[in-house]
Amino acid sequence: MKKGFYITTTIPYVNADPHVGFALEITQADVLARYHRLRDEDVFFNTGTDEHGLKIYRKAIEEGKDPQKYVDEYAAKFDRLKEALNLTYNSFIRTTDKHHLEAAKEFWQSCQKNGDIYKTKQKIKYCVGCELEKTDSELINNKCPVHPSKDIEIFEEENYFFRFSNYQKPLLDFYRDNPDFVIPNIKFNEIKNFVSQGLKDFSISRLKSKMPWGVEIPDDPDQVMYVWFDALVNYISALGWPDDQKNFKKWWPGIQVAGKDNLRQQTAMWQAMLMSAGLPNSRQVFIHGFITADGQKMSKSLGNVINPFDLVKKYGTDAVRYYLLREIPPYQDGDFSHFRFEQLYNADLANGLGNTLARVLALVEKNCGHQVPQIDQDPDSHPLRINQKIHNWKKSWHDIDKLLPEYRFNEALESIWKFINEADKYINENKPWELIKKDKKEFNWVIYGLLDSLHQVAWQIYPFLPETSLEIADRLGINKLLARNPLNKDSWTNLKPGTKIQFGKPLFPRII
Repeated sequence: MKKGFYITTTIPYVNADPHVGFALEITQADVLARYHRLRDEDVFFNTGTDEHGLKIYRKAIEEGKDPQKYVDEYAAKFDRLKEALNLTYNSFIRTTDKHHLEAAKEFWQSCQKNGDIYKTKQKIKYCVGCELEKTDSELINNKCPVHPSKDIEIFEEENYFFRFSNYQKPLLDFYRDNPDFVIPNIKFNEIKNFVSQGLKDFSISRLKSKMPWGVEIPDDPDQVMYVWFDALVNYISALGWPDDQKNFKKWWPGIQVAGKDNLRQQTAMWQAMLMSAGLPNSRQVFIHGFITADGQKMSKSLGNVINPFDLVKKYGTDAVRYYLLREIPPYQDGDFSHFRFEQLYNADLANGLGNTLARVLALVEKNCGHQVPQIDQDPDSHPLRINQKIHNWKKSWHDIDKLLPEYRFNEALESIWKFINEADKYINENKPWELIKKDKKEFNWVIYGLLDSLHQVAWQIYPFLPETSLEIADRLGINKLLARNPLNKDSWTNLKPGTKIQFGKPLFPRII
């Protein structure tokens, strides 16, 4: 039986159009999903939309729409990212799905049976932007630092609460026993410090008369679930929990990809809820940073929100994926700059990969009759494969296998591009346009090694730039690129002499 790998993004609120920040998160998850498929693993990749809560309810009313119609429209916009960014998720869960509603109720009852849900009247300070309660220590001038333009609201009503305070020691014990649970470590230390300071029970319901847009509480139709309790259950309801236990056990626990503003919810609140419900905790949580725009935080008021659909329309899917994965550091905040985008596009894609491919294929077209040339030497002895003084294909594969499980997407791409640069350097050093006049056998040997390098590159870039990967494979006549298990790299099937090669148009036309 194949090894299973479950990965899920957070599910974004549908109170605004998709932005480049979520495009980064879901592209990172897609790279991991594709990589694990290349490792011959079964993959379940989940994403979706979070469609309940006060913020969404108010937005729907503001636009004069029925809340269900409103979330239907916005959910469709987020699902369009699948085509725009060439994503491979096989689950798009919506928190208004019937199965999810029933799963949320079952999860509630599991926590209630454990004695962790109680009803009381409390006065709380609440940030609608975060959909979270706030303590005085978290506020600056009575404002949420994440949403300083929104007023803190006071709720004083009888609601249900979750006994978060019961889970300080269980969470700290879990963190101790799972030292790689939160990546990066700086965020792991942050949540450990938060839990160490003591946990406060949090509200998990609202009066339906004041906020009707939510999942009804079992046996109490006057209350609806507070959005975080409902939404977090999507990670397991997407697997068929509680009805399909076989499928649930096959995939859970999984990897969660989340932004740093979700640190508390993903790594403490959700994990405590899982403990309360008697379910296994998540396997790992990868926390990524935010994206600013030309050095400024993105916001509608500043008019600098980056729309991923516009980027794809202008530059193409793989160019957008490349910029997000190569330029935005995985563990820190990064900046989106149109100037830097085009600079990186020209340097790495047009002049780098695209130009190297064009140079090699032009030589084949002119001198080899559009075919992989005949060679009389062992392909595995080619310098671009075995020379330890250069950044060869084995080094790139080693780096990919080491860096992707650590979510270091930018470093993995850097290693691949070092190999591409070595191939380009090899062209310049061997001058095949001169070699063809002196030694045809040696010329064939040089060209074969370059084609073989592009063969390797096509595999290596597949998780990152899938369209480009398949295009290179098609030009090299490797029509069954994804038919083999790349774990057996030592038994790589070499390019066959005589295989038809296609030149084609530039992969990445230079931006002038």
